[in-house]
Amino acid sequence: MRNLRYPTICLFLLSISASHAQHFALSRLFYPNVTLKADYTVPSSLDGTRDFGLRKTGFFGIIPVQSEVQLGYSLRKKFDLRAVHTVMLAQFNQVQPTLDGTDLPTHGYKTLSLGVIRLQASIKDRLWVYGGGLGMTETNETFFSPQPFFWGGAARMHILGLRTQIMYGSVLAYNQKLRFIPVFGINKGLGRQWRASAMLPFMANVNYKATKWFNVDMLAGLNGYSGGFMVQTPEEKMLRRENYRQIKVGVAANAHLFTVLNVSLEAGVATFRQLRTFNSARENLTSYTPATTPYIGASVRYITSRSKMSSRFTRKMGLGESGINW
Repeated sequence: MRNLRYPTICLFLLSISASHAQHFALSRLFYPNVTLKADYTVPSSLDGTRDFGLRKTGFFGIIPVQSEVQLGYSLRKKFDLRAVHTVMLAQFNQVQPTLDGTDLPTHGYKTLSLGVIRLQASIKDRLWVYGGGLGMTETNETFFSPQPFFWGGAARMHILGLRTQIMYGSVLAYNQKLRFIPVFGINKGLGRQWRASAMLPFMANVNYKATKWFNVDMLAGLNGYSGGFMVQTPEEKMLRRENYRQIKVGVAANAHLFTVLNVSLEAGVATFRQLRTFNSARENLTSYTPATTPYIGASVRYITSRSKMSSRFTRKMGLGESGINW
């Protein structure tokens, strides 16, 4: 049961796809914490005449709502011991695109979302993770007439020895249209200091643990946003939708400070970028491929790991390391 933590990364990634976590760490979902983050993408050519840039800030919080061990008795007169751990995910983000140095939309996009992740381990059903959430990404003008997004899914995990785990599952997501996404993941220890993880098709990561207090991530991830905005003409206001996606390839340095703080600094490039706008009938109006460009990011995570509910469960299940939570 020690490696229950890995399947949750897929569901976690979908729930924060608009917020772009700096990097993903395998123990992040198991202690209540608040993460403040920011990143900046250097403006680059949009169409040969204009430059497109991006700034993002926000916070992400994890709140434990249930941690317990349950004893069950089936109709076949068999006992089943089940451990469950449920957390709530809450986030707010400010996403600010720029065109030739001018904020557009003027006040950017605001993302609000809530989600729930449930981890379950039992003698009968083994290791499962369930999750779901909903949210919206809108400007000030469209905030009270939003187009929400939602997601839900499940993952099953198999442990192949002490240092290797694989998982598979599926996620149903809606953001303008319904999508069914199969997922596959692997978590593999490579010696005492190296670990490789992948959650396809979303993210891959290689981690090097230099010391107990410092490690480095080499990462690649697919992310983006989809936000509604309003176009004002002399005759009417018209609703539009902007979709942006990119692949980020970078390196993150992570330090654990003062017992309760994790500080991360990240740098790399954003590539395979695409920017599109749609009308209310979901017809494509414009399509651009901004040039590859550098980005930098930073995050500070405050870990309230003294919560009795989470600490007791994670210690018994082996979900988090003693004293350190990356």
